[in-house]
Amino acid sequence: MPYREYTNLDFDVPEPGILRIQFNNPKSLNSVNAGQHSELARIWGDIDRDPEVKVVIVTGAGEAFSSGGDFGIIEEMAGDFESRILTMREARDICYGVVNCSKPIVSAMTGPAVGAGLAVGLLADVSIATPSTKIVDGHTRLGVAAGDHGVLIWPLLCGMAKAKYHLMTCEPVSGEEAERMGLVSLCVPEEELQDRALAVARKLASLSQSAVRWTKYALNGWLRAAGPIFDVSVAYETIGFGGPDVHEGVASLREKRRPSFSGPADS
Repeated sequence: MPYREYTNLDFDVPEPGILRIQFNNPKSLNSVNAGQHSELARIWGDIDRDPEVKVVIVTGAGEAFSSGGDFGIIEEMAGDFESRILTMREARDICYGVVNCSKPIVSAMTGPAVGAGLAVGLLADVSIATPSTKIVDGHTRLGVAAGDHGVLIWPLLCGMAKAKYHLMTCEPVSGEEAERMGLVSLCVPEEELQDRALAVARKLASLSQSAVRWTKYALNGWLRAAGPIFDVSVAYETIGFGGPDVHEGVASLREKRRPSFSGPADS
């Protein structure tokens, strides 16, 4: 296993040619800390260069896929310029890494699917949810612009009207609704999730690898073309982490209350 240096992600090989990555912090619903965020930014290049890997499965331990960035990484970004810039670069690397990785990626999502984990989940080439999956882009609730992946992929998957509604209001999307509106590839019963993800990965691994990879590369030209739009969204998100609203956003989440934002309205 050539991934021993990664200490914030779990790996196994359920079948030859199939690498499974697991977010494994179930006590916090697989929240993403700074170390995991950094590893998610680096892993795709290593996978791309690994001749033993044909397909990747990404999933979460327990009853969640990923609940997004933990309070530690958010508060560090809000209080430190260098942390904001580092996280901005990593956010770009996560998304572009998934898009440009030649190996097909399958996501298996259940429970909360938020933040950097959701970026991987929705940018995956085949995304599989369950009825209990709760997809949320919570950026505006936190007091920052929808960055990381939302502006890049949501309009292409579910259309501009739905993308604007969910990215601007933070309204959750269930797995069933996500399949209906085209946000995910499939929605399957909870007990079938892992088997279905493995079956899809197995099929992809059995096909012509050059044909599958070139098809992925060609299709993802749509996402690369949207790169400048994505870069702007990440930049605006990063600016927001230096503003006053994010502090109220974090405080309201900690205190489980509605936020009362007072930042500038003439942005």
